[in-house]
Amino acid sequence: MEDGVCQEPSKVVMEGIGIGIDLGGTRIKGAAFELSSGQLLHEETVPTRDGECVGGLPAFVEEVRGLVNLFETRASRTSAVIGLSAPGLANGAASRIVAMPGRMEGLEGLEWPEAIGRPVAVLNDAHAALMGEIWQGAATGVQDVILLTLGTGVGGAIVTGGRLLQGHFGKAGHLGHSSLDFLGSPDLCGMPGTLEDFIGNHNVGDRTGGRYKSTAELVEAVGAGEKVAKEAWDRSLRALGVSVASFVNILDPELVLIGGGISEAWEQIEGPLNQWMDEFEWRPGGGRVEIRRAKLGSMAGAYGAAYFAKQRSDNE
Repeated sequence: MEDGVCQEPSKVVMEGIGIGIDLGGTRIKGAAFELSSGQLLHEETVPTRDGECVGGLPAFVEEVRGLVNLFETRASRTSAVIGLSAPGLANGAASRIVAMPGRMEGLEGLEWPEAIGRPVAVLNDAHAALMGEIWQGAATGVQDVILLTLGTGVGGAIVTGGRLLQGHFGKAGHLGHSSLDFLGSPDLCGMPGTLEDFIGNHNVGDRTGGRYKSTAELVEAVGAGEKVAKEAWDRSLRALGVSVASFVNILDPELVLIGGGISEAWEQIEGPLNQWMDEFEWRPGGGRVEIRRAKLGSMAGAYGAAYFAKQRSDNE
């Protein structure tokens, strides 16, 4: 108490450096930050070396260790927190990926704190991307937001009331596996007619009768006025609009972010998507969701992993 006025307790600001690692199938992206300010200190990218083994562990463990050592050497300090994002489902203790079948041999079940010899907070890569966007990207200060990552497949993440929704088994946010056609062909998770199969890069050839091999080729053909390309692209964007409107009607976010490699075609996405939202979004009282392109690009996972680790440390 000072001069008869009760003072609010000061908020403790975490000091030191935080390291975020984003483990991908071909590349590992790392970043180091000053935790007190969020200032980016260093970024590095190294190969994943998927399929290689060193000392009985996947070679990507050695690469992650190397990034941590590099960042700490540059900063002349030991990191206060380390976060790691990876594909797959993370366990509740945030120490390992518990489910990642068919890819990145050795990742599933690997206890990262033991492998690194340090505390490590582990989370799903799409979850990390959204955390990064909230920390220093396109969703700064937003408490209710959905992220859709459009790439080879379609990933996603949800933050509601400021809290990352992970769910009981860690599956929350896999929005690409929502069904748009209950009679459609099953996707890799067994769900029929999913958003992922309507817009993901993995099956552009199937969706266009073999005419185009990638979304980039498809969008280029749309720009050239090719009828088949326009029909396929319009169908994909209608599917995206229906899906986004459905998510918005269910979760009522303030903001929807669109990220991933396909978002590079934002000029060809934004207008049609907003038109479909005008048709499908439920807007009681005139309220409408805002849609933005994600900002951090391929480094979002590294940013989000560091922020996730910081939050866990703050709450301990």
